[in-house]
Amino acid sequence: MDLENKIRSIHSLLQNKKFLPAKEALDKLLNKIPNNSYLQNLRGLTSQYLDDYKSAINFFNKALKYDEKNTAAMNNLANSHKRLLNYVEAEKLYKRILSIDHNHVHALNNYANLKIEINDYKDAIPLLEKAILISSQRNIKPLDIMLSLASVYQSIDKVEKVKEILDEVFLVKPKLAQAHKMLSEVTKYSSENSQSLSHVDQMKDILEDQDEHDKAILSFALGKSLEDLKKHDDSFDYLQLANDLKKKTINSNLKEEISIFQDLIKKFENIEFKKINKAPELKKIIFVCGMPRSGTTLVEQILSSHPKVYGAGELLYLQDTIKNNFLEDNKINKQKIIDLKNSSSGKIFLEYLNFFEIYNLSESVIIDKTPQNFKWLGFIKIFFPGSKIVICQRNPKDNCVSLFKNNFASSMMNWAFDQEEIAEYYNEYYKLVSFWKDKIPKDIYELNYERLIEDDKVEIDKLLEFCDLDLNEKCYNFTKFSKTPIKTVSVSQANKPIYRDSINSFDPYQNHLQKMLKKLSII
Repeated sequence: MDLENKIRSIHSLLQNKKFLPAKEALDKLLNKIPNNSYLQNLRGLTSQYLDDYKSAINFFNKALKYDEKNTAAMNNLANSHKRLLNYVEAEKLYKRILSIDHNHVHALNNYANLKIEINDYKDAIPLLEKAILISSQRNIKPLDIMLSLASVYQSIDKVEKVKEILDEVFLVKPKLAQAHKMLSEVTKYSSENSQSLSHVDQMKDILEDQDEHDKAILSFALGKSLEDLKKHDDSFDYLQLANDLKKKTINSNLKEEISIFQDLIKKFENIEFKKINKAPELKKIIFVCGMPRSGTTLVEQILSSHPKVYGAGELLYLQDTIKNNFLEDNKINKQKIIDLKNSSSGKIFLEYLNFFEIYNLSESVIIDKTPQNFKWLGFIKIFFPGSKIVICQRNPKDNCVSLFKNNFASSMMNWAFDQEEIAEYYNEYYKLVSFWKDKIPKDIYELNYERLIEDDKVEIDKLLEFCDLDLNEKCYNFTKFSKTPIKTVSVSQANKPIYRDSINSFDPYQNHLQKMLKKLSII
């Protein structure tokens, strides 16, 4: 078989997600012709598909060694650095590509995605618009990029812009599930609004034309729209279908999560927190955490309205640092914690601040609003001793039904598509948070979501006081002054003023959620 046919065969393996056979075939070829830039790039892509980004970087660098203007390899190298949160290096590479080819659509799109990750929507929008324009000039409608641009406008609450873009998308692909889902998120369905009712009928009509993945997406959208219309029984039917379909495409991670929770309690039980070496506090960090859907986004929006505060959104950095340094086979290495705890280097804290280099922040306080950071409060206390920890607590039933109603993209949330698994996760979450509250009671502020909704002025005052922030009127009018775009499933709610609809949201579904209710030990 000649080289061209061998490459064609490898592409076929990659398209069919047979990554290990593709890796073996490429390794054999590269043993014979190591100086082939195209093959080195392809081998790097194979490592990317296998989530081995450090290996991928090695191959992409080799590809550039043999062809320094291989912009495909350069783009893939930048993407690998971006995935490893090496944002500065990734940005340099995207700029380098665009200096060679300023119409490189993939680089424009990927650079825009980097800008979105660091909340720089001002620069992301023109990059996406240029990518769309160039594609259109080539008679291509880049629906994925158009949806990215619509999502950006959704995050900054420009609803009419979202609808304009979605109208263009529907002209090309009227049955695109993701576009209908986004439209459902920016629409308040009402029996008085014939256009919104028409959209419900349209989604029902195209449901059977979807594959299982897209049928799940569309079913979540129908669940939301029918809830708006107070048709809770019909809403539940679609939500149940959505969750059942989602479970078919993922592997639950509930057992792994519970194992980590239990190991954290075991390993931190006898760790002493009183004597901790403090690193220089160049910036103050506020960690806002809790169960997903417990009000963390709302709290971040309130705090990030303060002139001294920057809301960074949900960050992977802390979790990745802990996994890379302290986890072995999903078990905590206690000795490594003790060794670094007794060090005066402040290594973890300083690396964390370096991560923000690309942000060019003027604010002195940073919010890390990653709900699952509730797992790592012992690490936060040791390595970020001057930080503030806010845990959001919400009525368990309302919290759990909200999880059931949403489609989470992150594999960390693979437990969130089953009534009993959601309840079991909540039970274990509660045990772990109770453990942290006993260990470091003075370092944790527990914010009650319902009390915040009932008396926002009083609760915001108490929150600001705990965070050592002076009272500021902007925090009470956060929808006008928040500087943080919303990228999570909370986007349709958290861009709005505080409202009461989310309280007792479990009640209309309680007859359908008895499995969840029976499993919940904290109600």
